[in-house]
Amino acid sequence: VTHTGYIGKKRISVTSTGIGPDNIDIVLNELDALVNIDFETRTIKENLTALNIIRVGTSGSLQKEIPVDSFVASTHGLGLDNLMNFYQHSSNEEEKQLLHSFNTHAQLHHGISTPYITGAGINLLKDFVDGFHSGITVTCPGFYGPQGRVLRMGLTQPQLIDSLTSFSFGQHRISNFEMETAAIYGMGKVLGHHCLSLSAIVANRISKEFSKDGAAAVERLIEKTLEIISGKED
Repeated sequence: VTHTGYIGKKRISVTSTGIGPDNIDIVLNELDALVNIDFETRTIKENLTALNIIRVGTSGSLQKEIPVDSFVASTHGLGLDNLMNFYQHSSNEEEKQLLHSFNTHAQLHHGISTPYITGAGINLLKDFVDGFHSGITVTCPGFYGPQGRVLRMGLTQPQLIDSLTSFSFGQHRISNFEMETAAIYGMGKVLGHHCLSLSAIVANRISKEFSKDGAAAVERLIEKTLEIISGKED
């Protein structure tokens, strides 16, 4: 479902993507096709359009000092989902160093994941500082086992939460996890779009606290995001 309209003179489209990297794969490819593929000739346009893509969603905090009902702007997306491993992509030097450090620290079995990492669009991230925590956001391929939850099935990576929480590299640390950010950042970078992920924290997995009104937190994040977007120059 997509709605397009104006806030002041700013034209904005709002799309419900669904949950997970699989849905992001569809939505990002098709958003890009709308602006960069000529549907009559079925060829790539000579002059490409770069979109500003901002995810607004929920997430779980992985640091005690990032409380429920607060907001996180993701500096990087760290993917445990494997989506970008199906596409040709490259990393800058910072991303290579972060990924090497994370792999050394987490020691994930290759049967589980081959992680990838991509930075946010700096031209967007710089406008979302006041009122936001920042950090690396981990993207998981599922809600239960991939995020360390146990019902009846045993986990192959029971130490995952501790590994994510304790990771640091220079000033970088993992702030939260969810199920879309790394896919958006990875695909956006390859396709030439500017991407940012903003999260309302509805649970803190370290302090075991949960938002009493997650919907209200998301509503506040939407309002804050639209306020910043509407005041941002193109």
